[in-house]
Amino acid sequence: MNTVQEAKRYLDNARQILREKGLKENGYYQDRKYVRMAGNTVYNGILVALDSLLEEKTKGRKDATWYKARLARLDKNILNSFVSAYDTLHLALGYDGNLNAKVATAGLENAENIINWVEQRIGRA
Repeated sequence: MNTVQEAKRYLDNARQILREKGLKENGYYQDRKYVRMAGNTVYNGILVALDSLLEEKTKGRKDATWYKARLARLDKNILNSFVSAYDTLHLALGYDGNLNAKVATAGLENAENIINWVEQRIGRA
């Protein structure tokens, strides 16, 4: 499985978690545990996709600043999507467990945008 397909699988898994376990009622998820799980899952999918494009060897873990610096050199629009995805998926959903379904939807859309962008860039290489 290539890394873009893997990243899309992460995205699909996050959607499935929210759909099956999040227990959405009146625009809000009812189970914070699964919102956190979905947020972290899809954020990791973004990192999988970006790692396949950026391909730089580094010591230790890369943080969001590392990704921001590299994306700033490539495409300002995708940088904005990444910053938004980081704030929404990693922080608001992954850490805080924000239950608002609109927040989750916006984060998932950013993730899909980033993964598709990576797929297009890799296809041109």
